[in-house]
Amino acid sequence: VFLTAFFASKLEHESKHCNGKGLQRLGSSAFDRVYTANQNCGHAYPTFLAVLWCAGLLCSQAPAAFAGLMYLFVRQKYFVGYLGERTQSTPGYLFGKRIILFLFLMSLAGIFNYYLIFFFGSDFEMHIKTITSAISPLLLIP
Repeated sequence: VFLTAFFASKLEHESKHCNGKGLQRLGSSAFDRVYTANQNCGHAYPTFLAVLWCAGLLCSQAPAAFAGLMYLFVRQKYFVGYLGERTQSTPGYLFGKRIILFLFLMSLAGIFNYYLIFFFGSDFEMHIKTITSAISPLLLIP
């Protein structure tokens, strides 16, 4: 997860410094764009499954399921945007990165709550579920 986040931030940083035109794609044919978009989506999918599973198991299932459905919609938007102009895929990419971060933070909150129960006997599960349920609709804001 950390490596994927590192590569994502590097990619975003480099795309901003390429004269503001977005990423330069090597292939110009439609096949090259479809292949690259497919590879990008395929490489991100295992990370998505891992954080979705951890967030649903360790924190709260409803917000995790909502974020998972949003992520699938965003990856479709990214894929379709990748087939068009260079800058059309960027909003889907950034939105997907934000959803992955939300799921990752949900996982961390669940792990943190487990250790609070284990070491101190304090359970904040209801508070965490309330917070994540309140924050998950904010994922709809682009």
